[in-house]
Amino acid sequence: MAFPDPSNDAAFSLLRRLHGLRWWFLGAAGAAVAAVPALLGIPLPLLPLAAILATLAAFNLLAGRRVRTAAQATPGEVAGQLAVDVAGLGALLFFTGGATNPLISLLLPPVAFAAMTLPGRLVAAVAALGVAAYSLLMVVFVPLALPDPGRAAALHLAGMWLTFLLSAAMLGWLIVRMTASIRERDARLAEARETALRNERVVALGALAAGAAHELGTPLATIAVLAGEVAEDRRLPEDLREDMALLRRQVSACKEIISGMAARSGAGRLDEAAALPADAWLAAVVGRWQALRPRADCRVEAAGEGPAPLLVADPALEQAVGNLLNNAADAGGGGIRVVLGWTADRIRVEIRDRGPGFPAPVLEAAGKAPVPSATGGAGIGLMLAHAAIGRVDGHLALCNHPAGGAQALIELPARANR
Repeated sequence: MAFPDPSNDAAFSLLRRLHGLRWWFLGAAGAAVAAVPALLGIPLPLLPLAAILATLAAFNLLAGRRVRTAAQATPGEVAGQLAVDVAGLGALLFFTGGATNPLISLLLPPVAFAAMTLPGRLVAAVAALGVAAYSLLMVVFVPLALPDPGRAAALHLAGMWLTFLLSAAMLGWLIVRMTASIRERDARLAEARETALRNERVVALGALAAGAAHELGTPLATIAVLAGEVAEDRRLPEDLREDMALLRRQVSACKEIISGMAARSGAGRLDEAAALPADAWLAAVVGRWQALRPRADCRVEAAGEGPAPLLVADPALEQAVGNLLNNAADAGGGGIRVVLGWTADRIRVEIRDRGPGFPAPVLEAAGKAPVPSATGGAGIGLMLAHAAIGRVDGHLALCNHPAGGAQALIELPARANR
């Protein structure tokens, strides 16, 4: 299993946030350029400032298209966009007083953004660009026309306060969002690792099952021969003949299971599996299961939108349904109800019994680990069912029905009928 690259995920998350923040900055900068001359009486070079804002807006439109069409981003791409932001802000500051403009501290947030997610060399590059822009603006800039020194000092203090407010708001918002994104990424990685560990255990069980199949072949063959000889004995009572016929059918079923165990262990490829109508497939699965559990009372119901969709007939999936049916039969309490429903793209199978329901440890484990059953089993049936259903992009949910009994809900993807 390939784990997602954490650096690419974090970079793409930052790219989306930069795109949104850039629109907010452009809106605020445009409003300030339009309002400052009228409200504060400070003349500004409107034409070059408007050209810079239009260029940044066009760049953000392209960045938005990139965010909508891509699933990941590289750290270098994020560093490049931060460099554009530093250059654009530097150009705005060049025409509005350079380093004397109190808003020059806004060159710092892009460096902080880079430091949160980018590698050290890229952080150093963004920081070097910010320092270079600040240094250059100390000597090269278009001064603002402020003839009153007292008013200039007051405006400078107000600008410093505004810069601090904007920086605190942007950094606080970004840190909160990035922390949530990191937690979500860690949760996905933990789930992927847990799935990989569970699949390793299933593979080990498959190897063990293959060895057991090889060893069981000889004793089953001996039982079949002896059962045939006993059935031919004319002194055998009629009621025992029926039992012997049932025994021979059970032995034959066991031999078929063992002969197909190599395929059921996962050696076959899913893209080579046959696709069958869901209702026909489920009827065949339940029929083969009832051949092994003839005394179990099982009723199958099927209904859905239009004809039954196709389902990938994976042998491991059949074994998963068989494990769930065995659990329902072992629970007792009456008949087993199997309900099949479907839509155009999803198939839903509900297996419900009339027993006491799932114990709390089983619901907590949810098929992620073996839970020994009260009947003496090892508790690996549910774990194997989860693994097999997940293998075909399905989902298994366990719960206790409000009216009593245990309920297993299987959701599977459907194939379009052709």
